[in-house]
Amino acid sequence: MTGTQLHELTALEQAAAVRDRTASPVELVEAALARVEALDAGLGAFVTVTPERALAAAAEAGARVLRGGDLPPLHGVPTAIKDLNNTAGVRTTFGSAVYADFVPGFDDAVVTKLAAVGTISLGKTNTPEFGFPCYTDNDVAGPARCPWDPTRLAGGSSGGAAVAVAAGMLPFAQGSDGGGSIRIPASVNGLFGIKPTRGRVSNAPLGSDVTGLGTNGPLARTVRDAAAMLDAMAGPVVGDTTWAPPLPPGETFLGCADRPVGRLRIGRALESPLPGAVLEPEVAAALDDAARLLESLGHEVVDVPGGLITPEVLGAFERVWSLSGATLAVSAGRVGELRPLTRELRARGLALSAQAAMEALGALRIFSRRYVQATDGFDVLLAPVTTMTPRPLGWFDADGDGAADFARQERYAAFTALYNVTGQPAVSVPLHWTADGLPIGTMLVGRPADEATLIALAAQLEEARPWAHRHPPGWHADA
Repeated sequence: MTGTQLHELTALEQAAAVRDRTASPVELVEAALARVEALDAGLGAFVTVTPERALAAAAEAGARVLRGGDLPPLHGVPTAIKDLNNTAGVRTTFGSAVYADFVPGFDDAVVTKLAAVGTISLGKTNTPEFGFPCYTDNDVAGPARCPWDPTRLAGGSSGGAAVAVAAGMLPFAQGSDGGGSIRIPASVNGLFGIKPTRGRVSNAPLGSDVTGLGTNGPLARTVRDAAAMLDAMAGPVVGDTTWAPPLPPGETFLGCADRPVGRLRIGRALESPLPGAVLEPEVAAALDDAARLLESLGHEVVDVPGGLITPEVLGAFERVWSLSGATLAVSAGRVGELRPLTRELRARGLALSAQAAMEALGALRIFSRRYVQATDGFDVLLAPVTTMTPRPLGWFDADGDGAADFARQERYAAFTALYNVTGQPAVSVPLHWTADGLPIGTMLVGRPADEATLIALAAQLEEARPWAHRHPPGWHADA
């Protein structure tokens, strides 16, 4: 195969090519690096590329193939790590100029797990400062741009990972999601993304922050690739404070993609914590289209009753979100180097009293229990990912006002954070493109710890309306 052909393969196809020796890990990594070299300057997918490390790992992986014996399931497949995750010996900036030269001495558990199944990282993907925004731009690498229209933002905070996959630099990539940060870039870039249930993927060794909102997860072009990556990521590490029940013995998330779905009761959830959240016509049309597709496949789609979200929930979430800003390891002398949004959230977090912080955390936990109980009669929930089509560069932060930036993000991402609060698994499925060729994803939400049903349903949707053949401009460019 030529390098151009190799990027057409899914992650699972690349792993199969390594096993049957029709492609070597070195060939896969060289092809991926060539596409990064050719395309990334105009798209901003990466903060740091590590070609020497990747090629050395690929050579070692190739030698293991030649020695024979069993291989890990994703042996030799290129990927990359989001620049919010610590990687031993590799620059990790957290999207901040304050950490532009920081090199950690340890790997996060998810990095270790992905290496253990044979994947090879090409470097660190672009992310906004400390992962706060739902778009990707920073003072280290600049914006991540949507490959379907590079005048638009790629979403965030896993924007770089999504761009790398959508543009064919990688078959899949690791992301993380604390308020929509996998689902939003999946929607913007025409990908399938999974936010796992709380505790499904370990946040070791440092653990998640006190909010419990964030988790790692996969971004991929196909449901099966994402499921295979989730299999690699999933599972607790000794000492974790939260963990999800494992699948039954012998079952995998990849296997769930071939599981019969049956007839599901699906609740269309249009109530948002943001009062008066309004969908742009094209987003509303995409959601209606998804509902009709689900009904055509035999599922029942009914509206979730309103009144489940009290007005106090938004304020509690805003206070809890700002708590992460209060704990940033940034000295007082360098606060001025932070971006306006980060300074705004840091100031809000530091201004909270202990009582206000604990009351906000408690309010969200009570709400979460009540919401999950109230929607337990549904197998799956259907909701928008964003309220608007992909935003132009500078739309959120052009005026330099951190508070106004945050308010715009709340209007844009008015639905996703709800399911970080409840801890339920959620996916974005690329079922719709606008008339001018922009992707719009649809969110599906499962019961707690039930990624299996979401993966099975998403695979059914992918079979009914395939999307992996749809590629942005530049996909067929020689690298």
